[in-house]
Amino acid sequence: MSETKKLNIHEDWVVVILGALTIILTLSGLLLPVPVFNWSSIADLTSSVLTASNLGYIGLQFILVIIIAALGSFLTGKSVKSAVLTFPSVYVLTMIALVLAGNSQVKALNLEAVIFSLAIGLAISNFFKLPEWFKSALSTELFVKIGLVLLGTSVIFSDVLKAGSLGLIQALVVVLSVWYFAFWLCKKMKIDDELTMMISSAVSICGVSAAIATSGAIKGDSKKLSYVISMVLITAIPMMIFMPYIAAYFHFPQAVTGAWLGGSIDTTGAVVASGSLVGEEALKISTIVKFSQNVLLGIAAFAISVYWTYTQHPAGKDKESKPTLKVIWERFPKFVIGFIAASLLFSFFITPEVNAEVKGSLKNLQGLWFVLAFTSIGLETNFADLFGKNSKKPFYAFLIAQGFNIIITLIIAFILFR
Repeated sequence: MSETKKLNIHEDWVVVILGALTIILTLSGLLLPVPVFNWSSIADLTSSVLTASNLGYIGLQFILVIIIAALGSFLTGKSVKSAVLTFPSVYVLTMIALVLAGNSQVKALNLEAVIFSLAIGLAISNFFKLPEWFKSALSTELFVKIGLVLLGTSVIFSDVLKAGSLGLIQALVVVLSVWYFAFWLCKKMKIDDELTMMISSAVSICGVSAAIATSGAIKGDSKKLSYVISMVLITAIPMMIFMPYIAAYFHFPQAVTGAWLGGSIDTTGAVVASGSLVGEEALKISTIVKFSQNVLLGIAAFAISVYWTYTQHPAGKDKESKPTLKVIWERFPKFVIGFIAASLLFSFFITPEVNAEVKGSLKNLQGLWFVLAFTSIGLETNFADLFGKNSKKPFYAFLIAQGFNIIITLIIAFILFR
């Protein structure tokens, strides 16, 4: 009996497909009622949030997103059964986070739902041992990127072109200067070549995606890659939370703050979360700046593969691994195409009347995917993964390079976006 061959479409293309499907369904008239999460007292909570009708809206929303999540697992070749078994837990925890964030006193402190979803996930993953099948079924990147494609529906394309050109200039300066500094620092600290390349790329370009792309380009050790990813996720958490408050304390303009966040925080989801804490303009600028860095990922992967192949490093002497120009396209983050396509569609082809009718539903789904992603990040992150390692030198190098990144990016953001 022959095995059924699973689909295995690249996750970024799957995200574009699922984002497009969501937009098409919404434009076709599938407008889900937006659940209410705002409350100020227990009486208010029971009379507005926990009513039968509102719980029904939450249930309808659940049906849509679990179907999309299951479809995403199917298209990427992952276990649909595991995804369906895992997703309800992630959804319930996410709903708890949204209810907590909906409290009026919490809103006054400017604490977003992503912080609560992250905290809940971290508490569970660090105090309880989750089964491996559960962790492996979490689709963090998929959830973040679907949200980002939907974010494109609210970003007018003229803003993308304006901020994108400045973002690309910033990205070029930041990536080159931070990458070289991190590379030089790792060499000084006598960190091995594979970790040096992964750390340099993760700090300077776009965190997890850059580390994965670099590891692929140099055929790196998966354990070292896991170590770098743990460092990226754990350092992103305090940056995501505290940088918006530092910007508010010093009264940085929203555009500057957005460019600073987008250029220095290493994960796209964390950039979105921190931008949300500041405001609409900061969210848009931070996302576009991060996309500008993401666009450089393919070029960086190609350059790294060329360097690795043509130097005297033993791992670079495999003639079969000689890089080609196809590497640029292979490493290019395809979900950016979905974001730009959504922005073009809503900028030039959707009437203001239709936009006004559907934007509430799309914005709700966009935000939901982000909160689901951060519940997942919390559930899959364990602090012991980082601090249980024997050598702390790579971690120290990462922190120092990240500090340099924060300072240089802020300077460039003030020059370009003030």
